[in-house]
Amino acid sequence: MYAADAASKDTLGMELLSCQPGRATMRMVVKPLHLNGHKICHGGFIFTLADSTFAYACNSRNHNTVANGCNIEFLRPAHEGDVLTAEGVEQSLAGRHGIYDIRVSNQKGQAVALFRGKSTQISGTVIPVDEPPATETA
Repeated sequence: MYAADAASKDTLGMELLSCQPGRATMRMVVKPLHLNGHKICHGGFIFTLADSTFAYACNSRNHNTVANGCNIEFLRPAHEGDVLTAEGVEQSLAGRHGIYDIRVSNQKGQAVALFRGKSTQISGTVIPVDEPPATETA
């Protein structure tokens, strides 16, 4: 999934640090292209970092999963040169629906934003699952 994620990886320079069942961690360095008119990181980029982390956390069990809602609280500004780390943790998974909390913090460990995402599993898998070999009949 990360190899094909042109938006997160190639356009915004996000790194996927870890991904395991129900969890994911990503990082992004705030660059001049991320700054708004106040010379702080545009909230949309912080949101995208959190949303991408949410995507990896909720797809980490190899079921195609999409967002069906989310919200974010911005707690403090991020500045050029800050290293933002988003840590996503599954809070609930019941049937096809999940809830994930993502904490975005700066290099000092200060919370920059808190994001909560709700997910729904759809058909298919992220990584193809090999089907058992067909049996031959005479």
